[in-house]
Amino acid sequence: MRATTRLTTGLGVLMVGLAVTACGHESGEGRTTTPASGVASPSVPSATSSEAPKPTECRTGSLTWTLVLLPTKSSSRRDALLTAVNKGPKTCVFAGYPGLSVHNGKANSLEGVGHGYPKPVTLHKGAGVTVDLQYTPRGAKGAGDYCVNEGEALVSAPHNPDRERTNVPVMDTHHAAAQIDACGDSISLSLPRYTATPTTTTR
Repeated sequence: MRATTRLTTGLGVLMVGLAVTACGHESGEGRTTTPASGVASPSVPSATSSEAPKPTECRTGSLTWTLVLLPTKSSSRRDALLTAVNKGPKTCVFAGYPGLSVHNGKANSLEGVGHGYPKPVTLHKGAGVTVDLQYTPRGAKGAGDYCVNEGEALVSAPHNPDRERTNVPVMDTHHAAAQIDACGDSISLSLPRYTATPTTTTR
């Protein structure tokens, strides 16, 4: 009887130990335990990105353009201001020189050429950039015979295709209609600069 009792008791202890070992590998709330330590380790949640999307480059149609001729200061040079204001609801980046072309009908045309390396300018709604234009007027020394005389210019945002260019009327500082009378190889463009509150009236 004693031998039978000891065998039965030993089998019972062995079965209880196996059951505890099998159940000890997993606990509630996504935690696991090890039989050796019995310490629960919390599960690690997956990482999520909280970065806001970066603004896209400005499009020609999302900008309001103004081209103003400035009073004459030199007989050999004329100055003008090209302004672009973000009228869209979203912030955009003005990253480079604008496209600028002044056509004399379908014949002659002068293109805007930038000098230097512009930094991208971030434009919130209502903010803008201004670019200084310089060109040689007709009759000035060294002007040559290749000239245009036009009351509007074709412009576009940086890196936008030519097919998206839009016509911008030329005006003077009193907002009256004016004309660019330019000669030479190109119209010089300065580095675009940020304009929080445009100094010219937009259309």
